[in-house]
Amino acid sequence: MHPNTPHSSKGLIRQPALCLWLDVTRSGLAKLRAKDSSFPKPIKDGDSRQAAAYYVVAEVEAWLQSKIAARDKAQTCENEDAKQ
Repeated sequence: MHPNTPHSSKGLIRQPALCLWLDVTRSGLAKLRAKDSSFPKPIKDGDSRQAAAYYVVAEVEAWLQSKIAARDKAQTCENEDAKQ
């Protein structure tokens, strides 16, 4: 397991830790969220703009698994097309 990967037993991860886990900057995370509507929405700890943002670890892991599955399916289709 990668050292920056959160433990599955942990329910929430703060935004800075998520950025480390995904190896993106804060602005990179914002771009990812804007570009991909399937990316999990944060849970804000308050109404202010500066309130801490948390993400549900299970939702982020599920999002990653769906991206991996889509990639693998695309590769399988490409390999089948190349055989024909």
